[in-house]
Amino acid sequence: MTHVNILAIQPVSAAERAKIEAVDARVRLTDAGGWFDGEIRETWPAFTTRRYLRADAAGKGSRAERDALLADAEVVLGGFPFPLDLRGRAPRLKWFHQRPAGASNLVIGDLWRSDVVVTTSRGYANSLPIAEYVLGAIIHFAKGLHRAAADRQEGAFDHRAYRPLILEGKTVCVIGAGGIGRAVGKLCASVGMRVVGTRRHPPKSRADLPEGFAELRGAEELHALLGESDFVAVCCQWTPETSNLLGRAAFDAMKKGAVVVNVARGEIVDEEALAAALQAGHLRGAALDVYVGEFEREPDPRLWSDPRVLITPHTSAASDESRHRAIELFCKNLRAYLDGRPLENVVDWDLGY
Repeated sequence: MTHVNILAIQPVSAAERAKIEAVDARVRLTDAGGWFDGEIRETWPAFTTRRYLRADAAGKGSRAERDALLADAEVVLGGFPFPLDLRGRAPRLKWFHQRPAGASNLVIGDLWRSDVVVTTSRGYANSLPIAEYVLGAIIHFAKGLHRAAADRQEGAFDHRAYRPLILEGKTVCVIGAGGIGRAVGKLCASVGMRVVGTRRHPPKSRADLPEGFAELRGAEELHALLGESDFVAVCCQWTPETSNLLGRAAFDAMKKGAVVVNVARGEIVDEEALAAALQAGHLRGAALDVYVGEFEREPDPRLWSDPRVLITPHTSAASDESRHRAIELFCKNLRAYLDGRPLENVVDWDLGY
């Protein structure tokens, strides 16, 4: 291998470029960040492009020039959104690295289930701000802060409606104890909460539990954990197996007055079941940083208009300090790729992540 052509289809900073090029003298990095914005605007829903593209973003170069960039690429460093026909236009492509932690964003493109090795930044995401978001949402509902907005609108206080809770000793169930879930568990434990959770392969001994966790079980025992939990944090990957994971049976299994916080993907929560649980007065509240169809439209009006539901536009990972380590993982994998060794975080198409 004389050199490896890497195409970045999202902008890379000077510091990131330096890190990538320092991996090996054979690296040839082309920064095509912004070049494909026009195509993305034409092929993705308008709601998505308004969110992720600048208003004046129209792309760069001609179609032929962009095709030539893809045709020459052996490795692509990308993110969301991306050209939906990327695989078909990149005949030499062997490896695509996705900056985000989740793989579900790729489902609608031609990379999904292709012959290209795809890796994600799972475990290297901005997990601390996400964990702080979860704890903030828990405090929001535990202290009845959602009532303040309703009282302001009414112009009068309903003192008894606040019903504040002490967090110390309360139980939070973390669904999906991966990188983000472990950060959530650690932070919640730091304020005295009992942390339980699920993961595909739970540890066999207590000595192997992640920091802060009192218990981890397999996914088949989720409903049992929901029955003893005051708060539920959804942190797992969205896969066919987890679609509508929190459905009517799951909400029925929850303690009355539980709070649900979803920082994973909207499709993991059955919104019809969530609306029914709220209507029945079974839940104290829900905080949703994600919702079904979030890349295509506004939230379900039934949920967005409910004062017991806090909805934010997928901002839990945002912060004033970027601690995302996607480039760190990419460089680590690039070294392995050049050495002919296995890559970390390769997407298993059957598992969906």
